[in-house]
Amino acid sequence: LSHPHFSSMCQMTTEWILSAGAGAAALPWLHQRLQLSLAKHRSLAGHSRMAKRLARWLPGYSLDETRFFAADGADAALAARRRAGFMRLAERLQAMAPQGLALTAQARESLPDLQFTGRYRVPFPFSELARRHLPLPAFWASAEGVRLHDLDGNPCLDLTGSYGVNVFGVDFYKAVMAEGAELGAALGPVLGGYHPCVADNVARLRAISGMDAVSFHMSGTEAVMQAVRLARYHTGRKKIVRFCGAYHGWWEDVQPGPGNPMPPGQVLTLRDMAERSLRVLRQRRDIACVLVNPLQALHPNRNAPGDSTLMGGGRHSEPATREAYADWLRRLREVCTERGIALILDEVFVGFRLAPGGAQEYFGVPGDMVTYGKTLGGGLPVGVVCGRADWMRRYRPERPADVCFARGTFNAHPYVMGAMNAFLRRLETPEVGALYEGLDTRWRQRLRRFNAGLERAGLPVRMAGLSSIWTLNFDTPSRYHWMLQFYLREAGVALSWVGTGRFVFTLRHSEEDMQEVLRRVVRACEQMRHDGWWELPPGTRASDLRWQGLREMWRAL
Repeated sequence: LSHPHFSSMCQMTTEWILSAGAGAAALPWLHQRLQLSLAKHRSLAGHSRMAKRLARWLPGYSLDETRFFAADGADAALAARRRAGFMRLAERLQAMAPQGLALTAQARESLPDLQFTGRYRVPFPFSELARRHLPLPAFWASAEGVRLHDLDGNPCLDLTGSYGVNVFGVDFYKAVMAEGAELGAALGPVLGGYHPCVADNVARLRAISGMDAVSFHMSGTEAVMQAVRLARYHTGRKKIVRFCGAYHGWWEDVQPGPGNPMPPGQVLTLRDMAERSLRVLRQRRDIACVLVNPLQALHPNRNAPGDSTLMGGGRHSEPATREAYADWLRRLREVCTERGIALILDEVFVGFRLAPGGAQEYFGVPGDMVTYGKTLGGGLPVGVVCGRADWMRRYRPERPADVCFARGTFNAHPYVMGAMNAFLRRLETPEVGALYEGLDTRWRQRLRRFNAGLERAGLPVRMAGLSSIWTLNFDTPSRYHWMLQFYLREAGVALSWVGTGRFVFTLRHSEEDMQEVLRRVVRACEQMRHDGWWELPPGTRASDLRWQGLREMWRAL
């Protein structure tokens, strides 16, 4: 979903105007606006207003069975081969999980979340037929080690990561949750006051984050909201800067573009790792804070990868090196300090996964505030803001009515604080410490070995990774890459609903576990290749596939 021709034309126009100099100098607002335009990424992810307009225009349509198997212009023989493979896979998936599928169908009627994920698991032109023939159960019965078991007893290798929560393995969190419940049981649901373990949690979080103060919240999204509110309170400014493709929760226009019914208001989306973005930060006087999600080092300036967006040639994520991203953060840190802008590191997803001290330690750059969530609750929901004392204070002693309010009924719930305490204590054990020794080197080596295995098998796929978070890239054009998630499920690999965009491992995956994942991925890919999904009509290029999709949309209009 990019528009390079449009962006190139706009960029040339704005650069020409800027080069004129005199007009821009005479009109500071115009100069500022043009600098902002130049700092945006040349994609719809960088232009949220345009993305929303196109989303309203995009027509809904479904490919019938004839066009479904020949959407790329395949001849009758190839389409028949794909149809046979599709029906075999459908029969197999439905036979594997009758109980799970029955309960999922029953629950879907009253669970809009299931309706949404079921519909948007694949590109929308293929969605209707895929939902009819390739349903996946949404329920799990049990988990242990690195495996999940569904209601029908099928074991799957768990690569869902529980949206990032599962850093240390499900057995670790079961023990932490049980210990936390035991610790908090004496108080139960007493809210407003604090369980004594909160004081220990604060001390440990201060040591981990290098910050002065801590506040507790109910989710990572809420933690980011509070950090932004504090930044606005202390600076007296409104604007928030986020970077193209980054996710910081679904609130206000911090999640801009399609999916948010409100137009962009106080949020500026700039190009990640770009000098022009730093120039905007230096020149504007209305920016309260900059939000950074370190996960973007895996796919700078791209939205979180999901199979529903695999419309044409495929997914190609080029991760930034650790050194390059660290250098970018250092330069960003310098500009924020110079301009009095709060630098907020959103470590809700990556916190404790990259290093014991999180992304701050991994990249060697401190924020003014850092937000945590996911795994820090030890398996229970939580959000945390750690920050410098001057940013975290919620009142002005000289102006007693001027306060920054933030409370929540379940903030610092005794059970959650107990589980957090158990989690933080275990971080200091030799067993967990050993998992961090040589962590970055170990996962880089695993990624190389995995890709070598894919290459030996002659498969058109490669993994890209940021430590234990991987995404699957496709080296050949196809309109059917999204089918792989279903072959992987048949092979006993469980992914989150976004499909092959996220393979989230735990730090406890052994070398034997990694080899088993590779075997199953290779098996799924070989079956997909056998069924003809990666075979293209002679002479077909990636650009041809994109034009095919555009022609379909035009006909639907």
